[in-house]
Amino acid sequence: MDDASLAQKPTVLVVDDTPDNLKLISSLLKDSCRLKVANNGAKALSIAGALPAPDLILLDVMMPDMDGYEVCERLKGDPATRAIPVVFLTGRTEAADMEKGLALGAVDYITKPVEPAVVLETVAVHLKGRAG
Repeated sequence: MDDASLAQKPTVLVVDDTPDNLKLISSLLKDSCRLKVANNGAKALSIAGALPAPDLILLDVMMPDMDGYEVCERLKGDPATRAIPVVFLTGRTEAADMEKGLALGAVDYITKPVEPAVVLETVAVHLKGRAG
């Protein structure tokens, strides 16, 4: 792949503290997106705030030190990262958990264990919304 076609691909930041989850999501998206990965909240905030900013963030909820809810809250509180759509990746399927994430500014939820087709479709929908 040449630099020009790579530059046209949207950038997705995948945030998860579990290496296997990072590998799985990265393998699903590697052909359609440029990927950045972070294994904790602080690293995610640093990457999201750097230019060029990601077009979409897939964010695990349950992480040590700083959970996904706090990361999302900080992203939405910062003018530089506020507009980046956040999709939560989580094993938590309770309505209250989903409502909390959406109230903090997330645009969607993907439940774990992830279904590859769901990940691909969700990412495509939210990237299309960004491009349009």
